[in-house]
Amino acid sequence: MIDLKALFDAGFFDELVLEDVFEEEFMNPFIKQGKFITSKIRAFLQNELTLENSLLKKDFDLYFHDIESVEVHMPIQIGGYTDFYSNKYHAENVGRLFRKDESPLADNWLHMPIAYHGRASSIVVSGTDISRPYGQIIKDGKVIFGASEKVDFELEFATIIGKSNLLGDPIEINKAEDYIFGFCLLNDWSARDIQSWEYKPLGPFLGKNFATTISPWIVTVEALAPFKVPSVKQKEVLPYLYLEQPKSYDINLRVFFNGVEITHTNFSKMYWTVHQQIAHHTVNGCNLQVGDVLGSGTISDEKEKGSLLEKTFNGKEPLLIEGVRRTFIENGDTISMSACAEINEIKVGFGEAIGALKKSKRNA
Repeated sequence: MIDLKALFDAGFFDELVLEDVFEEEFMNPFIKQGKFITSKIRAFLQNELTLENSLLKKDFDLYFHDIESVEVHMPIQIGGYTDFYSNKYHAENVGRLFRKDESPLADNWLHMPIAYHGRASSIVVSGTDISRPYGQIIKDGKVIFGASEKVDFELEFATIIGKSNLLGDPIEINKAEDYIFGFCLLNDWSARDIQSWEYKPLGPFLGKNFATTISPWIVTVEALAPFKVPSVKQKEVLPYLYLEQPKSYDINLRVFFNGVEITHTNFSKMYWTVHQQIAHHTVNGCNLQVGDVLGSGTISDEKEKGSLLEKTFNGKEPLLIEGVRRTFIENGDTISMSACAEINEIKVGFGEAIGALKKSKRNA
């Protein structure tokens, strides 16, 4: 791990950054420097690391730390969190489970990126334990209060906003990428039994806001330029969502349940792109702020599923994990997510988003 604070103190960034933004608790002040500065720092580091006589390499112990020796923290101060529902495979899978007498997709789904506002305060960094949530659930036909028996994960990607827009000033879709700082992994923990009882008519609440895990490493949008690919073919959209050549990213995603891989899919399977999400989010004049998080929505594909709800058909078809039949997450289970983009000799990793479900403190 490169210590940017040590590099700043040594004078490496004298002509790039006028103020010390490297000792702050969060990355927000660094991100606010703008892409003109952050991209220059990235290019400087890449160049230095390719030089045989690099000063960084000569004083290696001053500027680098073994990754196992550092403690990771929440990378950004998050003011707002929006969770989208932008993967068609996932939406259809869920629709078939709960909209049996109707079309799997709601009438509006193919017209706009559907989303809800989540809880920024309960977003935690990878490695943080998750307490089993309590709430109202339906059991044996009765409404009771108790611990969720259907705690689930949702494999998602998070867009980190890198530039603010003014209230009342929508972001045009062809300028949306200017507002993206980078991406990280996101696990949108879900309590399916609480969610299924509460979600009508306003959507998720206690079934979602108890915890969301993100990975500590944010990969900049510039680093992913080599991995841009055409996005999933869409139906005709309204002009404010239209791009002549909409793009997604070729990023492999994996989920591990107690160390056993159970899902392997790709971010390019998203129907609505991050650019469309940003354009739609702000088309009414909503103001995004630096550090805001936009969850992609659960990522599934033709074969792979990004949640246990889909994989087990809401618990009706258990998975066999280490010889044990499993439907949802039990106390002591660990969910780990990883991501990697790779083409030719270029490889970009995203670290991990890890969380273990623990017994609620209510019963401690």
